[in-house]
Amino acid sequence: MTPRVPRLSSLWAIMKKPQAAVGRRCRKQASSLAGREKHALSSNQAPDGPCTARAGTIPEFPAGLAKGQEKVVLQAPVSPYHLFRDTAEITVFRESLLSWYDQEKRDLPWRRQAEGEVDLDRRAYAVWVSEVMLQQTQVATVINYYTRWMQKWPTLQDLASASLEEVNQLWAGLGYYSRGRRLQEGARKVVEELGGHVPHTAETLQRLLPGVGRYTAGAIASIAFGQATGVVDGNVVRVLCRVRAIGADPSSTLVSQQLWSLAQQLVDPARPGDFNQAAMELGATVCTPQRPLCSQCPVQSLCRARQKVEREQLLASQSLLGRLDVEECAPNIGQCQLCAPPTEPWDQTLGVANFPRKVSRRPPREECSAICVLEQPRALGGAQVLLVQRPNSGLLAGLWEFPSVTVEPSGQCQRKALLQELQSWAGPLPATRLQHLGQVTEHGGVRDDGFCGHIRRPISALWPSPQVVHTFSHIKLTYQVYGLALERQTPVTTQSGARWLTREEFHTAAVSTAMKKVFRMYEGQQPGTCK
Repeated sequence: MTPRVPRLSSLWAIMKKPQAAVGRRCRKQASSLAGREKHALSSNQAPDGPCTARAGTIPEFPAGLAKGQEKVVLQAPVSPYHLFRDTAEITVFRESLLSWYDQEKRDLPWRRQAEGEVDLDRRAYAVWVSEVMLQQTQVATVINYYTRWMQKWPTLQDLASASLEEVNQLWAGLGYYSRGRRLQEGARKVVEELGGHVPHTAETLQRLLPGVGRYTAGAIASIAFGQATGVVDGNVVRVLCRVRAIGADPSSTLVSQQLWSLAQQLVDPARPGDFNQAAMELGATVCTPQRPLCSQCPVQSLCRARQKVEREQLLASQSLLGRLDVEECAPNIGQCQLCAPPTEPWDQTLGVANFPRKVSRRPPREECSAICVLEQPRALGGAQVLLVQRPNSGLLAGLWEFPSVTVEPSGQCQRKALLQELQSWAGPLPATRLQHLGQVTEHGGVRDDGFCGHIRRPISALWPSPQVVHTFSHIKLTYQVYGLALERQTPVTTQSGARWLTREEFHTAAVSTAMKKVFRMYEGQQPGTCK
């Protein structure tokens, strides 16, 4: 600890200097993109020092932002403490990050695919697929999906000629199913309307391709085409918020735009794709949400969050009665809009993980469905189950599922509503002979819903099973699972959008993870079966 004392002492000397309040009205926004970028660089070259409020400029605005909203964003106080002071500091950041990335980057299939591809359109396609798959999905999960996807559809033309059923089938289990559909829509637009050539700039990518947002457009443009455009994803948000000690809500308009401004300012014009991947790699492997590896960080010398931790440790070691909050701006100007609000004090136990501020999300909406696995155990060619297709829009669009109905959590009228739904798809069913399985022969103390005993199976039996809870991004859906096995009755499907599949076909069909959970429960809860 002795070698660190001079550094801590110097930090203490810095903290004792009076805080200088620097205020300035922002300049009017330039009308062209070049003007905005130039203005962003000049406004961010502010002197280093304690957090002092000043009116900052945000170089870009979300699509559709009203003029009144733009004015609010422009005039909000932003401290130079959260900015990069000069080009020399930016150069150090770039060189340190890229040097680390060259040595530590993970060997991932989409990186190999892009680096080894000479054709720009195929390279862009390889990046596009990976970036869409990686949205809200872990790298380890994506690798196998990406490999199978590129083997099946190695080019945009191959994907454009595929059916939506094939796309959903390969995407099954990856979640956020609209991504696959929009990816194919984008491929078809490139092939049918753009001559088979992917747009080269982030602006045209976002404007012309369905499902391509600001981040994905920037990733494709920088990695595939070398455009010097920054990107901001969850990993980059975490890195930038810590490097510049941004404690305000990162999902707010002002903070989001400041993060995009910083990303654009930092991106290396000579290696934009590598730089963006390096920033994301740093957030994924070193600057992690919990227990970040600060000692391995290539930019720790520029990290304000790390400096904040050291200041707090110094204050604690000095046993000071007072407490200097370096995140606080000059009170005569007001609270800096990039600092953590006073209602959220520093948590000594979290260290740099105090940044970024955790966004409070609205809890998912709760819904309940009664769902039934309708099976013909003695069908020709093997046992078959009935699946119906969901609408082409909305949640899980175009996927296949077991017949279901939305019900009240109380469970009233579940049986009647579910039977009506089943009959609407499969035709008349012997409803009068459907029996609810009550108690079963106990084995190991399991009763009723356990079905771990031997019972005499009726001709047709509808039985309730334990519930399956599946949480989507915004819906918590509870499935009340039922099973209906038909011994001698063979219903005839009279409607399109329904089909009978063998168990083997079910496991390779375009069904969601939730349906696989339901089917596993059905298999494990059948009479005479114990799993």
